[in-house]
Amino acid sequence: MELINKTIELVKEKLEGTESGHDWFHIERVWRLSLKIQEKEGGDKLIIELAALLHDIADPKFHNGDETIASKIVNEFLTEQKVDSETIEKVLFIIENMSFKNRNDAPENLPLELKIVQDADRLDAIGAIGIARTFNFGGYKNNLMYHPDIEPKLNQTKEEYKKSNGTTINHFYEKLLLLKDLLNTKTAKEIAKHRHQFMLQFLDEFYKEWNVTF
Repeated sequence: MELINKTIELVKEKLEGTESGHDWFHIERVWRLSLKIQEKEGGDKLIIELAALLHDIADPKFHNGDETIASKIVNEFLTEQKVDSETIEKVLFIIENMSFKNRNDAPENLPLELKIVQDADRLDAIGAIGIARTFNFGGYKNNLMYHPDIEPKLNQTKEEYKKSNGTTINHFYEKLLLLKDLLNTKTAKEIAKHRHQFMLQFLDEFYKEWNVTF
């Protein structure tokens, strides 16, 4: 528990003042979701907790696209905490291979611990929380909420996805609605059913109100 508490302290310190869709409360939800999935699916609890808590310690979106900062921070912190090298290696592997934009580059036969943390992170990107986070981030980037003449860009490459400044509504089609079918565990897939349906209902209502057809 001491290691987990110190990890929580580090994360809260590093993420203070960050955009609210990627702040401590996002981390806390992913951590709690990871533990719920782990209870049903198994896996090394310590590795899952550490990876869930540290997975967004330095999100590249907020560090000029640099994907190396997080690994450096995590490696240094866990080494200082006298965590064994094998555990550090497994945590780093999860952090470096779990993101949506890197899904086509990830190795095959991913460990259960990665699948669980990845599922938890993806669950937090859908449903009511996912909708709120998406509009919050769209506002943060000053993106258009919606434009009927701008089509979603499907099957984007990693670089296209990183540079995308499309509308917030298009982001549902470019990412959020795809996540249900990208989940790994049976537990996460069950949780996702309602959240996915809620997003579809939201979009239906959004278009009705936008077009004044309700």
